[in-house]
Amino acid sequence: MKKEFPTIKTERLLLRQFADSDLENVFKGLSHPEVIKYYGVSFETLEATKEQMVFFADLEKNDTGIWFAICSADNKTFYGAAGLNNLSKEHKKAEIGFWLIPDFWGHGIIKEAIPLICNYGFDNLELNRIEAFVESENKNCKSIMGKLDFQYEGTMKDCEIKNGKFVSLDIYAIFLSADSISDSAK
Repeated sequence: MKKEFPTIKTERLLLRQFADSDLENVFKGLSHPEVIKYYGVSFETLEATKEQMVFFADLEKNDTGIWFAICSADNKTFYGAAGLNNLSKEHKKAEIGFWLIPDFWGHGIIKEAIPLICNYGFDNLELNRIEAFVESENKNCKSIMGKLDFQYEGTMKDCEIKNGKFVSLDIYAIFLSADSISDSAK
């Protein structure tokens, strides 16, 4: 039996499963130069964007993560997307990612949505660690990580090639509890 996709709702936000009707909004985000500047995925056509929709569905199907469409509470405005991928049940960790359509930047949407997704990961997926890999040049994202209590763990210098150039990634993580960190270090 297929488990039902979780919906997370606050007074302001609705985090829900992606629908086919979201394709144009996903394309709007993942083709926008300001969004894709630091995001690892981009699309040049609506048709190509279907690949991202398959990625979202496959995370759920293969039990390797979960991504949510971030919308207004009345589900009338699509803001962006966020979720967990690279889920390792063995190591009780996952990687978090997110993006917003630029019209909605600076409205506190990510600051509200990410803790909801982290709590879902800790409470429902039994994660201990949620990590983020942020391009070192992405000052906005690094600022958000700090505001969300993610701990900076270090930088992997020149670890990936993007547009023919090496990029460095800063590693951030948040944990279920500080106790679990110190207990595992003993």
